[in-house]
Amino acid sequence: MFFNETIETLALPKLRQLQNERLAIMLASVYQNVPFYKKQMDELGIKPADIKGVEDLHKLPFTKKTDLRDNYPYGLFAVPETDIRRIHASSGTTGKPTVVGYNEEDLNTFDEVVARSLVCAGARPGMKLHNAYGYGLFTGGLGMHGGATKLGMAVIPVSGGMTDRQLMILQDFKPEVMCCTPSYAQTLAEECEKRGIDTGELAVKYAVLGAEPWTEAIRQQVEAGLHVNATNIYGLSEIIGPGVSQEDYEEKGTGSYIWEDHFYPEVVDRDTGEPLPHGQEGVLVFTTISKQAMPLVRYWTNDVCSIYYDSDAKRTHIKMSAIRGRSDDMLIIRGVNFFPTQIEAILPQFDQLSPAYQLLVSRKGNLDEVHLRIEWEKGYGASIKAGDAQSYQEAKERAAKALASKIHSTLGLRIGVTVEEHDSIPRSAGGKLSRLVDQR
Repeated sequence: MFFNETIETLALPKLRQLQNERLAIMLASVYQNVPFYKKQMDELGIKPADIKGVEDLHKLPFTKKTDLRDNYPYGLFAVPETDIRRIHASSGTTGKPTVVGYNEEDLNTFDEVVARSLVCAGARPGMKLHNAYGYGLFTGGLGMHGGATKLGMAVIPVSGGMTDRQLMILQDFKPEVMCCTPSYAQTLAEECEKRGIDTGELAVKYAVLGAEPWTEAIRQQVEAGLHVNATNIYGLSEIIGPGVSQEDYEEKGTGSYIWEDHFYPEVVDRDTGEPLPHGQEGVLVFTTISKQAMPLVRYWTNDVCSIYYDSDAKRTHIKMSAIRGRSDDMLIIRGVNFFPTQIEAILPQFDQLSPAYQLLVSRKGNLDEVHLRIEWEKGYGASIKAGDAQSYQEAKERAAKALASKIHSTLGLRIGVTVEEHDSIPRSAGGKLSRLVDQR
């Protein structure tokens, strides 16, 4: 099934024509209405008409998160404030948040791309959506809500946290689809097991998970624990929110469709900024070719992935791989470059260990060090501990040594590893686990 079959299966030459038409309108708008972009283009001696199509986008500079903060709150709006119908903001670790605005047409687009994404995930009109994304300034809750309504679903606006209430509603309201962060889906699965809730008896069959990177190991854990078909939804508040791309539940493992009629993607070299060929890994960059209130030109997402066309796919739009990490989260430890997600790729080889982990980065003298905290898989260590404390400690040490050895042989990185009790690494109220803690 498709939500908008005509667009989702549009032949690539026609899709490219549509992109170019929308790009021309957008560039003319930002040049006329956004001083930041006019100044950028004027300094380069470029006029909007010089950009003949998406193939010329590389001639324009990147927009970065610092540019949004420098123009806080409304300096990048391309329409009068009286035309704005919604304002969202994402919190920042330093100072002011990044602010995004939508006019009525942007909200229609937002609903459209989320509706497409939900259909990809298995949702159908008449189903109920258990929406466990947070409502408020975060785009997740309201974004999923609007798209589900457009699709013809009944939305249960549970919002985040309050796990007791979440479980009650999953049992009593019988939603067929749920959406939340992957880590919170893990939490729900673990709580169901603790409380003896038979997830096979729940009505929920599809889980739409996003807002943080996750791996196949986490997918397997969530699918087994909740008896759902779990797919990835990707988005950024700066671009629109959730629904920038979505994995099809019948094509899992082959990437997520980027809705190219609204968001033109590039992948560029992290150091040089030069565009990279399809299939090559680099930093993902988006140009919002249809957004009106706050269009962004070549927005540097910091997310590291690759993009490619899948000739076997049911849709014509380009796909993106799973996010490998963020370019600013890449660690250089004693000359070795790695992303935290590389650890996740190793964990499925250790059945006794949970996908729940945390990397602690510290500095000893002039050198950075990494220590990995990892939990036992639920129930694994309990029987050993009950029998013999010494044997239990030895089991933990053996597991830690084996994992450390595997990391070293795979990544060339020596790190300390500690195996801990299941569910011992702190989670947030929403069940989210901080994978990387920088203590430097």
